[in-house]
Amino acid sequence: MTLHASTRETPRPFDAIMLSVGDGHWLYVEQVGKRGGIPALFLHGGPGGGSQASHRLLFDPERFHAVLFDQRGAGRSHPYLSTHANTTPHLVADLEQIRAHFGFERMLIVGGSWGSTLALAYAEAHPERVSGLVLRAVFLGSDAEVDWAFRRAPAELRPDLYESFVAALSESEQADPLAAYVARLTSTDPDIRDPAARQWFQFERVLSEFAPPVAALPETLPTEGRVPPTPIIEAHYIANRFFLPPGELLDGAGRLGAIPGVIVQGRYDLLCPPRAAYELASRWPASRLEIVPSAGHAMTEPGVFEAMKRAVDHLASK
Repeated sequence: MTLHASTRETPRPFDAIMLSVGDGHWLYVEQVGKRGGIPALFLHGGPGGGSQASHRLLFDPERFHAVLFDQRGAGRSHPYLSTHANTTPHLVADLEQIRAHFGFERMLIVGGSWGSTLALAYAEAHPERVSGLVLRAVFLGSDAEVDWAFRRAPAELRPDLYESFVAALSESEQADPLAAYVARLTSTDPDIRDPAARQWFQFERVLSEFAPPVAALPETLPTEGRVPPTPIIEAHYIANRFFLPPGELLDGAGRLGAIPGVIVQGRYDLLCPPRAAYELASRWPASRLEIVPSAGHAMTEPGVFEAMKRAVDHLASK
């Protein structure tokens, strides 16, 4: 019987710090496993998602010295929701600073969705510092992928969901719903930004699952409580094309060289479609692409966590 992540005892960090990376940013960084173990770094998605306790389960605490952290503006890092000096090059520099802080010569890097984007950006900039890559739901940061995830895919495959998402906008905004939502989410007015964040969060949550228990947006959204952070940071990156030149990650795949890698991809991922993973694998001979059937985007989809865990253990054995 396959043991799902939720049934396992979650390891506790043996240390956690706030690490200053400059520009007024302090990152929450935790260590799991044991000192002297196999160095590993986990990159959460979003951007803005923050690391979760369940992510620690990917790393056998008897084998790994794993580091998990919250990227700029996310989770427990400070200042929360800050988009100041929050770009892909800044985050790549943060990874290098984290590596140097812990004295890792090389690291196994694990990331999904936006985490895969950041992992690729770092590995292509610092291939000598990467011992292996485990990527889930590859996202290459292109306009076409964003358009697919938030317009084309839901409009074609979940039209009822998409219609309710668009209906929350004014008539004039409905001509370009994606641009309208990004404009609202990057507004400095919380009365404009926060309702859009709650709507976007629910929309993306439904799209992340192959068979969501509720496949429609709520008729009424909460107006109080914590505003979902991911849509706000995500919109900042979408508005700036993820701070990546067009095609950079795919064109730079040759710099990965002989770095071993496993790409885990849900067959029916609407947010990060398999085409991106397939194209990356075709340009990275040292990688292996594993398609998980009957699975969507999320790490909690059936078979996805298990495939990632196998890949982490496999690369560690090398």
